[in-house]
Amino acid sequence: MSRLLRVQNFTVSLDGFGAGEGQALERPFGHADPRELMSWAGATASWPNRTDSGGSRGLDDYFARDFANNIGAEIMGRNKFSPQRGPWENHDWQGWWGEEPPFHTPVFVMTHHLRPSFTLSDTTFHFTDGDPAAVLEQAREAAQGKDVRLGGGATTIREFLDADLVDTMHVAVSPVELGSGVRLWDSPDELRDRFHLEIVPSPSGVTHHLFWRK
Repeated sequence: MSRLLRVQNFTVSLDGFGAGEGQALERPFGHADPRELMSWAGATASWPNRTDSGGSRGLDDYFARDFANNIGAEIMGRNKFSPQRGPWENHDWQGWWGEEPPFHTPVFVMTHHLRPSFTLSDTTFHFTDGDPAAVLEQAREAAQGKDVRLGGGATTIREFLDADLVDTMHVAVSPVELGSGVRLWDSPDELRDRFHLEIVPSPSGVTHHLFWRK
């Protein structure tokens, strides 16, 4: 069975930023507008937060549908889970997603400040201070033979890229510029030494970047 580490549906700006500056409770993506950055996914029929029967089909919808395909666990950074920095003031914060998180798998949150695991619906959040290789080993064991999704943010993805642990990546490049923030890359070409790269434009204006290990 496949046991890949995958980046799936991660979106960056035209100038390579996965989020803007100044993340806060009211601004999960900092100064970036998530409605602009993620509009390609939100417009699809398969967007999980859709409350009506509409939405686009085609290329963007294909990637939106594929988000959870064969995923058994997720890894994310502390800043994807929470706007808080430093030691936890309390354990009341349980993520941005409410009582029904969209992951439906074990989630491993990388942080220097540990806290007890907890479960919401069918998602259990674990907090770990291990290095990328150790966290991936934990996640693969929890995934029970399925793939592990590396959910972000950009800093966490770079850590796993630098450790040469990522097998495949799908990055959607949105036609907006942020100017500053948390950068995934200066150019996708910098990954061509280790990955094949195919770039597929979409009618929505995003370009889907598909990487797989050489």
